[in-house]
Amino acid sequence: MTITITEYRNAAYISSDNSRIEVEINHPTHGWIPFTIVNGDTGSDVDLSALKTTIGSDVTAYSAPTNSELASGIRLRRDSLLVSSVDPIVSNSLRWSDLGTSKQNEWSAYRTALLDITEQSGFPTNVTWPTEPS
Repeated sequence: MTITITEYRNAAYISSDNSRIEVEINHPTHGWIPFTIVNGDTGSDVDLSALKTTIGSDVTAYSAPTNSELASGIRLRRDSLLVSSVDPIVSNSLRWSDLGTSKQNEWSAYRTALLDITEQSGFPTNVTWPTEPS
């Protein structure tokens, strides 16, 4: 069953090629929810064609993220990797001691590379992410 959305707000392009629109829709089951329209997407219960027609030209133009916004996103991703991948190993003395010296060195280098990501010469527009040890 395809749902036709008649109420929306805050429609804005979120890609420089205008292929994605971020919008809030008043979904009949879920109420006001964030929703992303992606050109060519067919896996939605929302009638995307009708929604695009309803929105029409009432879409805020794409605005590239500022360097401050890029830096914030990179720091957020870095911090998430530290918490989810590195800390459970490095801060757990039992797990850490089960690793050989070579693996400990790999994890230490990975952690340092993550912490130093903001020191890269291309930061925040061109960042090379370190590879997590296997």
